[in-house]
Amino acid sequence: MKYYIIAGEASGDLHGSNLMKALFVEDPDAEIRFWGGDLMKAVGGTLVKHYRDLAFMGFVEVAMNLKTILGNIKYCKQDIENFKPDALIFIDYPGFNMRIAKWAKPLGYKTYYYISPQIWAWKENRIRDIKRDVDKMFVILPFEKDFYENKHNFPVDFVGHPLIDAIHRRPQLDEASFRKEFDMDDKPVIALLPGSRKQEISKMLDVMLSVVPQFPDYQFVIAGAPGQEPEFYRQFAKSKNIHFVQNRTYDLLSISTAALVTSGTATLETALFKVPEVVCYRGNWISYQIAKRVITLKFISLVNLIMDKEVVKELIQGELNTKNLVSELRKLLDPEKRKIVLDQYDALEAKLGGDGASVKTAKLIVDNLKAFQAL
Repeated sequence: MKYYIIAGEASGDLHGSNLMKALFVEDPDAEIRFWGGDLMKAVGGTLVKHYRDLAFMGFVEVAMNLKTILGNIKYCKQDIENFKPDALIFIDYPGFNMRIAKWAKPLGYKTYYYISPQIWAWKENRIRDIKRDVDKMFVILPFEKDFYENKHNFPVDFVGHPLIDAIHRRPQLDEASFRKEFDMDDKPVIALLPGSRKQEISKMLDVMLSVVPQFPDYQFVIAGAPGQEPEFYRQFAKSKNIHFVQNRTYDLLSISTAALVTSGTATLETALFKVPEVVCYRGNWISYQIAKRVITLKFISLVNLIMDKEVVKELIQGELNTKNLVSELRKLLDPEKRKIVLDQYDALEAKLGGDGASVKTAKLIVDNLKAFQAL
């Protein structure tokens, strides 16, 4: 069968790659065409557009790039019509994917959504569009099943979180070789995860790196995002105590003592690697003011949202400054505080269920398609 997958961000590329591996097992004759990144490309199939050309962050940034976004939507529709897939699979990225689903469903395409849009955070009225345009929804957070089924009477499948798959399947790291490769010494590592888009990386690294002089007994390592060129990061690594790794975030987290992390999927990845963290966010002022008025959640990090309490400290907008970062980072380096956080991380992983999300989702999609074609 033929599958058309749309992932518009780095996290979608990761989960899309594991889903594709599982689809090729369930359906060895699968033909896959996709929007994604290097990880999906490495699995096989045909890459249509790279996510680095799709990602625009914030209300203002989206408005400024609206012509490009609309052009991508038009191109995607044409490409789908030419490919004629048996299934469309959407991975998060709702602003784009929901537009494609609205167009595709009336034309008879089977529509599957893997990793739900976060309509429980904002734009809850999108539930009407999901009910109308999505044949099957696969959710990865335990509270999402209750949200969809009990609050909105829309059946979904909870498949567990695919990050557990990605982390459990990674090869064992030779720490000594890793440190040598990136000119690290034996000092404990504090990881810096500044995001995946240039505009946020620049904002976040300036404040993250401002704490370096306060921690001379540690080395700071910047995790380069897959979609960015290494040269972009060189300007930030100006001290011998600051290092940079590209496309090796999981390896970096596996040896880190603590981390400063931009809000997003990386907050959960850091927790699953059992690294105490401070969650950081500073956006465009106008975008932040708009978001503050439309998003009613108590927390911005997935860790705290899943646990429904503050497990990790969140420094947002004006609170994100050198003084606060230094204070919170010192707490995470204290043995007693670390133990409390790590115990909460164990409880978090238990809540997310076991591994196998990618395999479960692929099997559900293939079985549903076979049942549909048998009618």
